[in-house]
Formats: sequence, C-alpha cells, structure tokens
Amino acid sequence: MTLAEQVKAAGVVGAGGGGFPTHVKIGSKADTVIANGAECEPLLHKDAAVMEHFSAGVVRGVELIMEAVGASRGFVALKEKNHEAVEAVEKACKGTAVQVKLLGDYYPAGDEYELVHEVTGRLIPPAGIPLNVGVVVNNVETLVNVTAAANGRPVTHKILTIAGAVKTPVTLSVPLGTTLRDCIEAAGGAQVGDPILCIGGMMMGETSDDLETPVTKTTTGAIVLPRSHRVVERKLTPPKAQAGIGKSACDQCRYCTEYCPRYLLGYPVEPHQVMRSLAFTATGKDHWNQWASLCCSCGLCTLFACPEALFPKEACDDAKAEMRAAGVKWSGPMTVKEHPMHDGRRVPIKTLVKRLNLQAYDHPAPLRPEPLKPDRVVLRLKQSAGSAAQTRLKAGARVTGGQVVAEPAPNAMGAFLHAPFGAQVESVTDCHLTLARLA
Repeated sequence: MTLAEQVKAAGVVGAGGGGFPTHVKIGSKADTVIANGAECEPLLHKDAAVMEHFSAGVVRGVELIMEAVGASRGFVALKEKNHEAVEAVEKACKGTAVQVKLLGDYYPAGDEYELVHEVTGRLIPPAGIPLNVGVVVNNVETLVNVTAAANGRPVTHKILTIAGAVKTPVTLSVPLGTTLRDCIEAAGGAQVGDPILCIGGMMMGETSDDLETPVTKTTTGAIVLPRSHRVVERKLTPPKAQAGIGKSACDQCRYCTEYCPRYLLGYPVEPHQVMRSLAFTATGKDHWNQWASLCCSCGLCTLFACPEALFPKEACDDAKAEMRAAGVKWSGPMTVKEHPMHDGRRVPIKTLVKRLNLQAYDHPAPLRPEPLKPDRVVLRLKQSAGSAAQTRLKAGARVTGGQVVAEPAPNAMGAFLHAPFGAQVESVTDCHLTLARLA
C-alpha cells in the first residue's frame, strides 16, 4: 500500500480543526512540508503537549509526507516560548532533513496563509491553498497519526485540552466519542454553576452549553467559562441583534481592517467595508460584500480590534455564507503585496488574553499520560470535511478495538471511522453510533 492508501484506511484527517482528509494532500506534489505546531488559541496546549511527548512521531510524519509528495524541505513550526516542545523537536530532528522553525507568540500564527509566508516567504494566491505555492501543511497531531497509519494503526483517540473554569486544567488523550462532560470531570469538574463551553477555542471555536457534545477527530479542546463572562455574552448575542448593532453603531474607524491578519499580508480583506454594507441594506435583508471573501474568521476584528464591541467577523461570516449560497466566487485582484505594517501590528497572545479577560484562567495544562476510559462513546458519522461516513452496523452488534465501523460512500470524499475499543453497538442513527464498552 502507498502512504496515501494507508492514511486513508486509518481515517486520518486534519486534527487541528479543519478536518480535511489527509490522504488527499499526500496524493499531491510539493517541494515543502510544514508541521503546524503554532497553536495560537489562548489557553489551549494540546499541540505543545503533542510535540513535547510525541516529537519522534511528528518528525517521522514529516519525513513520510516529504517522500510521498517529493518535497526536499521539511519544517516543524512552533512557538519559541514552548521550551520543552522546542527541545524535544530539535532532538527528534537531529540526523533528519527536517528543520525547526521558531515562531513568535502572536495570534493567529497558525493560520495557513500566515504560516506559509513566515516559513517560506511565499504568499498563497487569493482564495488559494498552500499547494498552489508548492507547500503541504499538516497539524502536528495529524502527523503523529500519519506515522501511526504507516504502522497499521488507525485513528481511535484524540488529544485535547480542557481549560478555563475547571479545577485542574489538563490535556487528555481520549477515545473518539467521549463526551465533553467526561473530559471536564477528568479535569476536576466545572467550577461554575452554569458552564458554557468554547469548543475549539475562544477566538474561532463553537459556543455551547451542551456538555454531552462528543469529541471528534477535529476537537482541539474546550474552555469552560461562566455564562456571565463578557466574551460568552457577546458570543451568545443573537445574529439579528449583532447585525442590528453594527448597522446603527459602526462609525467606520477601520480598526477592524487595520488589525486584520489577512489585510496585513496584503489580501483584499476589509471588514469595515463589510460593516458599511449593513448600513446600506434594509434590516433583515440578505447582504454580502466581496471584501469578506478572503476572511479567515480569526475573530481579531470582533474580539480585539473594534473599540465599540461590534461584530465585524460575524458580518464577514454572514456575507461569505450568502455568497456561497448564491454561487458568488472571488473576482477581485489576484496580486498580493505584504503591508509595510505587517510585523508591527501582530497581536501578542498575552495582550489578547488580557483583552479577553482570561488572565485568571491562563494556566498550564500538562498532558495526563493515561488515556481516559469512558464506558460509552458517541461516534459522529461526520467528523471531517466531505461527506458523512456510512455504517451497516445494527444495535446489538459487537466490534473490536480498531475495527472499521463506518466508511465513506464510494467515490465520495470523507474518512473511515474506527471503534476506539471493544464494544457493543448500543444504538445507530443517521448521525451517530453509540458504543458501550465490553467488560
């Protein structure tokens, strides 16, 4: 089997949040491979833990993909502040063709456009992907899974950080399908009575009060906060209210644009112009603006830059959704030139943590060596980009650890799903499988 075939059979997808099936990337050609260990979401530490404890797997994963895509250069990009991870990766790189690239502690260092430029000096074309400039980028945990796949081991567990208002912030290895409730209990439990979860991070994550949410292949962590926290209150503001506030209050100060990471790289992303479109659109009517097309939804404009606490990121998200629904694609300029203030306007993580009022929760979350062992897991059939996996299993069936329990439809992009342990199928729906551990 080729590496791409092994990776596909193992169900490897982007573990950093994107969830793109990794075998598709491996089937391409590139001259550079980058392991993305930037991890810039405040309070999350899972990538640093992966590099500290599984550095050999990260570096071997880079080597395997370099060979598969014909690359001559490989890098592990991580933040200089993560000293233990840096030491471990540097040691693992010795005697290999893989180099270490140290990054500053700013947000969003892990954005692919930002990372590719920082490591190679290349600028991805507007609406393009790293492959357009000869680069393959994978999250560091994804690369550990690639190494495991090459050795015949499928993806059955996920590493994630539990932080915020919990007794003991921790990074855990858990079976896929473990509920966030079980993860939070493993962190000593929530320390607030009405917890809200920022799943995937404060800046780009999903906000939910559902503790029964199952861990998937793309879950990077969950931050527990009280419902009264200012950022939570803002995230829970209804969409129509967000647009109405922007329509009435935006004074076109441009701070959202001037701090936008994509704008500073030279891309035509101007959130203030998207906000302007609200003022010229009847309330409740659809609006869209091409200045949102290349937005990466990092959230800096909404949660850091705007002095009036408006919602430019959400306005950009709405505009992008409307353009997708209407089949409108980017038709603006294709040339990119870095803004002269690109380096000077980077937002340090410490400054961002202070702005988000997270200082009280900014603690280490070390990896717990023993994986969690829940009695029951809920496996979502869609855990990656592309189509949901399909299963033929029925309630009452027995499965072994590592067995394929769902697979993509023929010729569809998706990912195989494997049982994380020996179990009996408790229930099957169109959306998920529930497995109960066998004694």
